[in-house]
Amino acid sequence: MSVVVVSGSGTEIGKTVVTAAVAAAAVAAGRSVAVLKPAQTGVGPHEPGDAAEVVRLAGAGVTPVELARYPEPLAPDTAARRCGRPAVSPDEIATAAEKLAAEHDLVLVEGAGGLLVRYDGAGHTLADAARLLGAPVLVVVPAVLGTLNSAALTAEALRARSLEQLGVVVGSWPAEPDLACRCNLADLPAVAAAPLLGAVPEGSGALAPDAFRAAAPAWLAPELGGTWSAAEFTARWA
Repeated sequence: MSVVVVSGSGTEIGKTVVTAAVAAAAVAAGRSVAVLKPAQTGVGPHEPGDAAEVVRLAGAGVTPVELARYPEPLAPDTAARRCGRPAVSPDEIATAAEKLAAEHDLVLVEGAGGLLVRYDGAGHTLADAARLLGAPVLVVVPAVLGTLNSAALTAEALRARSLEQLGVVVGSWPAEPDLACRCNLADLPAVAAAPLLGAVPEGSGALAPDAFRAAAPAWLAPELGGTWSAAEFTARWA
């Protein structure tokens, strides 16, 4: 895989930290990595965005690219319209990702919020960019009660568009998981019809970068360049 699209079943669920973990594991394996953020919302002109956060955590060897930035924390289409700036199209996203893929071993395209968040007035979404790229989609989900429904809906949307779901990663695994969290580990692969490929501990984004990079492979399955085992992790919390 040279391009992986990272989406979520919602917003504020650890997508950027998961992207950073995948990037860190790839860098540790000697791969060159780029992270593409098509539309950054909710940050000012000189504030660090998600791509910069990935670089901070995964290392300066990661190439960050941001196609557009809008100041209000809204869906990209809405944010672009309100500030009078051009929206980002799926063609622009695909072209940028393909250019990066020609120069890097791995390109991570991090979306905004969930899979079907609108990027422009025509209703295009991250799924449209993934289709143009022919790229698999890694879905980041929360651990808590309610995640099964959102994971199932995201998986259904991917199948309806003939897009490959690479797998599911829990974006913020709690230090003291409740019953719903523990049961969701076994249920997520079934409802998503895709493998569980990792669980990133809550608060990982607050680690010192060196500690983050050292720990990242242990949070991810071998398919993502790590050493994490879904069977062992699920059995531990069953």
